[in-house]
Amino acid sequence: MSSKEKPTLGGTRIKTRKRNIAAPLDPAAFADAVVQIYLDNVGDLELVAKYIESSELNFSRYGDTFFEVAFTGGRTQPGTTKPDEGERHPYSLIDCEPKREAILPSVIYIQKILRRRPFLIKNLENVMRRFLQSLELFEENERKKLAIFTALAFSQKLSGLPPETVFQPLLKDNLIGKGIVLTFITDFFREYLVDNSFDDLIAILKRGKVEDNLLDFFPSSKKSPEAFSEHFTNAGMLQLAEYYEKKMFEVKLKEMKTALTTQISEEADIAEVIETAKHHMKEAKLPDIEVVRLLWDVIMDAVQWSSKNQQQNANSAIRQVKMWAELLNTFCTTGKLELELMYTIQVQCYDDAKLMKLFPEIVKSLYDLDVLAEDTILYWFRKGTNLKGRQTFVKSLEPFVKWLEEAEEEE
Repeated sequence: MSSKEKPTLGGTRIKTRKRNIAAPLDPAAFADAVVQIYLDNVGDLELVAKYIESSELNFSRYGDTFFEVAFTGGRTQPGTTKPDEGERHPYSLIDCEPKREAILPSVIYIQKILRRRPFLIKNLENVMRRFLQSLELFEENERKKLAIFTALAFSQKLSGLPPETVFQPLLKDNLIGKGIVLTFITDFFREYLVDNSFDDLIAILKRGKVEDNLLDFFPSSKKSPEAFSEHFTNAGMLQLAEYYEKKMFEVKLKEMKTALTTQISEEADIAEVIETAKHHMKEAKLPDIEVVRLLWDVIMDAVQWSSKNQQQNANSAIRQVKMWAELLNTFCTTGKLELELMYTIQVQCYDDAKLMKLFPEIVKSLYDLDVLAEDTILYWFRKGTNLKGRQTFVKSLEPFVKWLEEAEEEE
């Protein structure tokens, strides 16, 4: 070895990797710091918001804890609404009076915080979901405060708070069974309608995916359309009661139409179809007029219409009328209902160009099959009130009416 060469240590140098050492979670210290801001500013939410915004507290890690402090005055025990150890302040939402003017400042305060730190919306959702799922652990007046806060939050369009965050957690059997949920949503609806229209409320319910399932908020002993109507009428929300009644009517009508469409398209036995129609009519308490309209629509929907061959359409329509005349006859039991059937046919023939010329043929066929009486046809011809295409249809029906009048004179 040369005297100039220096000895070296054999082997491979191993680079040690630096580990990311996470700071331990300390929600208690964070909560105490936020509580102190409330106490230092004597609950003045404008000042509290100002100091919160300028603070260097770790909101990204302790967002849930922040909203626990805002709602209840301090930390809550994991999975509950019970107070945890640590400092508390008396200026929380739960400490307010159960009045909109007392709670609105809290909504505006939280809105300010969310505008500065929009990522906190997820933490607000987490805390609201947890509190709503645990409503039974709150006192009655505390639940009312939460309902008012929630209504005002939507009224103020609180930074993207999704309605499903509110409505879905309420669908818990134990809360519904005790009537807690019904009271909560009643307070919520009433408060929301102070500042918003009924259409706004329906939009919220649609976004929350509960518009068609409002009866799910009722205890099993009250889960009926009649109970729904009575409850919200007594609560001063007649418009909601009427809306739901109309909604349920449409649902029942749709169910009946679906059932009959299947049977008629499969050309089921007419006695079976009549029985199905009677069953739905009785169960849903559907008016005779609506049933007559629906029956005609279902019968005609089953026709395979041609876009070019008018004679084929005429033959198909008359064939369908003859096939289901007994069904129509079963429900057209009065002159008024027969007239309604004529109006329904008139409107359909007017709205659908390919049926425009079929009106007199259909009417004559229904007369021959004893579905429409002579008096009904003559009344429609002379005094009919539906103006859709009336002039055209009266003219096209004139030869048949003339024949009826001549036959009447001969008798």
